[in-house]
Amino acid sequence: MHQAGTAIAVMLTLSLSAAVPQAARAQAAGGCTLQPVSGMALQTLRCDRGVSVTAERGARFQLIDRNGDGRVDGAKLDSKAILLDVDSARVEGGFQVATPQAIAAVRGTRWAVDTGSGKTSVLVLRGSVSVRRPAGQAAVTLGPGQGVDVESGSAPLVVKVWGAPRVAALMARLGQ
Repeated sequence: MHQAGTAIAVMLTLSLSAAVPQAARAQAAGGCTLQPVSGMALQTLRCDRGVSVTAERGARFQLIDRNGDGRVDGAKLDSKAILLDVDSARVEGGFQVATPQAIAAVRGTRWAVDTGSGKTSVLVLRGSVSVRRPAGQAAVTLGPGQGVDVESGSAPLVVKVWGAPRVAALMARLGQ
């Protein structure tokens, strides 16, 4: 992932609780607004160009402007999980999520990224996502219902169909 972009200051360590001020819910930087998730102590960032990010409570992430045009086109996830929905026709150059273990890149899809305890997991709900290690060139492409667990090291990435219980557990953490 090209890191020359700038971080967008949108409550970078979102606890995503009811304690978020109303002003922050209404307006955020980088063409994004915060909206509560109905019946949940979660919020979704809805950004220009058809990008939405729903974060697990306590997730730590930054939104990134990789090309310097003032609009969100990437994220750096440090812990917990985020659910992304990206409109491919509106995000030039695609959208990328970087974690310590993986880079997930997409042109348009709905997918979740979960990181912590030395592992990153990526699940695709719609579309396709390319996943690789930050220092590696070998990538795998995931389709709907497929996921990959990425740990440090050089072992090949293995694409798996995630079972319903694992998908349901992750989606529940994300208010889905």
